[in-house]
Amino acid sequence: MAVGYVLINVEPGKEHEVYLAVKDMEHVSDATLLFGDHDLIVKLNADSLAMIARAVVESIRQIPGIIDTKTLAGAEL
Repeated sequence: MAVGYVLINVEPGKEHEVYLAVKDMEHVSDATLLFGDHDLIVKLNADSLAMIARAVVESIRQIPGIIDTKTLAGAEL
């Protein structure tokens, strides 16, 4: 099981709209609105990091209002 976290920045005023669009997407296990450098953090669970990357590029980044994303891959030690 692969885990990834996506930090998302959105256009001002679009935070709640983007949150609603992303929270029920496939592979999304948690989504939280933030205060600070990023507007939203999303936790993804999938069978591989490739599936997480595909979800970010093909689904999350396509949501209107998203300006930038930063994806962090969970490590297994």
